[in-house]
Amino acid sequence: MSQSPRKAWMESVITSSTELKLSMIRQHAEALIQEANQREMSYEEFLAHLLQKECDARLEASRYNRIRLAKFTHKKYLEDLSVSDLPEDAQKKLKQLKSLDFIREGRNVILSGNPGTGKTHMGLGLGIKACLEGYKVWFTTVPLLINQIKECRAQQTLRAFQNRFEKYDLVIADEMGYISFDKEGSELLFTHLSLRAGRKSTIITTNLSFERWGEIFQDPVMTAAMIDRLTHQSYIVNMNGNSYRMKETKEWLSKQQLG
Repeated sequence: MSQSPRKAWMESVITSSTELKLSMIRQHAEALIQEANQREMSYEEFLAHLLQKECDARLEASRYNRIRLAKFTHKKYLEDLSVSDLPEDAQKKLKQLKSLDFIREGRNVILSGNPGTGKTHMGLGLGIKACLEGYKVWFTTVPLLINQIKECRAQQTLRAFQNRFEKYDLVIADEMGYISFDKEGSELLFTHLSLRAGRKSTIITTNLSFERWGEIFQDPVMTAAMIDRLTHQSYIVNMNGNSYRMKETKEWLSKQQLG
């Protein structure tokens, strides 16, 4: 017995959507057609509805992929920040940073202050927001970045790494100052951050004031050049204040005791 015309048409829809890689239509065509019939949609409305569903699915998939490829160590969102517990300067500048104008302008952000005050959380939150808004982001720590650069040079893949590194809309380099570098590491870091200067945005989090950066780089000339290059037209946020992380820990311990 030959199949019904409707079934033949549906098979054609599935085949065509598979060929065109329209996964949402392939998976949900039957349900969408039933919905269109129930709502008595015109052909134009149904087609617009169908294509919008596919666009929405692709947009969500691209957001997920950008977040996955950014290599975030944790999923920290700006919405989860207790703004009132942030240092005063961070409270003042957060709204401006949330606009992501600094990425569009190719300007850096330096989050500098004592440990536990929300530097990494802010960096991660801005990075995830950037991913959601279509920017290409990469998260790393400064020690890991230097090690990766050294490995690429040893494997003769440094040029490919540099090409990727300078094309990110936003690089978040966490933990500047927790570990000092040798001369080679300092030079490699300076060279690679300079590739992005004035064109692409970099967020640096550091627990050291600029006066103490010499402890990391151990070369006064390079230290001065690094500070000058990174801070030119940058947003510098003073993150000195009470430990945000310690407050969260105390609240968690209090809940455990009550429980």
